[in-house]
Amino acid sequence: MSETQNTQGKTAPAPQVWPSLRARDARGLITFLVDAFGFEEVVTYGEGDVVHHAELAWPLGGGLMLGSTDRGPDDKFALPPGTFGAYVVTDDPDALFDRAMKSGAVLVSGLQDTDYGSRDFSVRDPEGNLWSFGTYPGHPR
Repeated sequence: MSETQNTQGKTAPAPQVWPSLRARDARGLITFLVDAFGFEEVVTYGEGDVVHHAELAWPLGGGLMLGSTDRGPDDKFALPPGTFGAYVVTDDPDALFDRAMKSGAVLVSGLQDTDYGSRDFSVRDPEGNLWSFGTYPGHPR
């Protein structure tokens, strides 16, 4: 398995699970995810307003794939826009919350400290997808 460096300089395995979603305005959603949350656009393939495939990396590791909706009747991976949800680990939820709000994210739940030790919040993007961000890194393996 290949490895990558995350923003803390720690070695993390390359992503092997890629959440994916579809968007009515995929190019607009890419811009929003980069500006509001800090994803990094790695690659985008498409023509005009249609995105056939895009990959966005999360600075702490992992990433997601997305594309445009309405790609014809043979689309074997059609997903309705706005039905995606994810929890994303961040080391600075307060700053990310401010960034997301300034970029037009729709508030679902504000910053809070949970009983399991996370500081987190939830918002929706312009397509209606639910994004939760927090400090909880998951249970140790």
